[in-house]
Amino acid sequence: MATVLVVEDDPFVRSALIRHLTDTGHAVRSVGTALEALREVAQVGCDLVILDLGLPDLDGSEALKMIRGLTNVPVIISTARDDEAEIIRLLNDGADDYLVKPFSGEHLSARMTAVLRRFGSGAAPVAQVLRVGGLAIDLQRREAALDGRPLDLTRREFDLLAFLAARPGVVVPRKEILAEVWQQTYGGDQTIDVHLSWLRRKLGETASNPRYLHTVRGVGVRLEAAGGLPEHRT
Repeated sequence: MATVLVVEDDPFVRSALIRHLTDTGHAVRSVGTALEALREVAQVGCDLVILDLGLPDLDGSEALKMIRGLTNVPVIISTARDDEAEIIRLLNDGADDYLVKPFSGEHLSARMTAVLRRFGSGAAPVAQVLRVGGLAIDLQRREAALDGRPLDLTRREFDLLAFLAARPGVVVPRKEILAEVWQQTYGGDQTIDVHLSWLRRKLGETASNPRYLHTVRGVGVRLEAAGGLPEHRT
């Protein structure tokens, strides 16, 4: 399966896309602005981008051109606009496919399969492992290890660890963690704290003496190895 970046500012649409893609076995990251999308594509990478046109900071068509300046990653446009001239223009500007809202999850999956097939992806699992210090997180197998020792993680613990590991050294706000990992738009601080506590225990660290999970009071959480060892993907 593929690692998919969902670029969508509507929280309800984004949650529905995340749910469908996760249920069909894909690794999913999501952002709500064009600038965040460009940062993700440039710094983290992915196998496919689902790009909404109605973004709050920059029109999706401009974001598409900027993405094309960075990478040839497949891009599927997702929008309520159905003007034929615009569709042709977007395809000429580098979009690989185009879906008009509303569309079903099955329709999206079929389009993704076709696009990934053309790019030689999706036919077989691609090894994608996030590494931060001694942590290794296999996104396809949904397995994690610390210093070569497998970690026994629940589904939610894995999702939280992978989400933070995809942004090494970045303080991720709690609101964003809640929206992306739990698909909730409010509340849940206690839920995050409990899962962080469980993760710390399995990583052999504590909140007062962190090795990887650093809490920035009043802001969010940062995953970073001691000494700031860089993350890389294999």
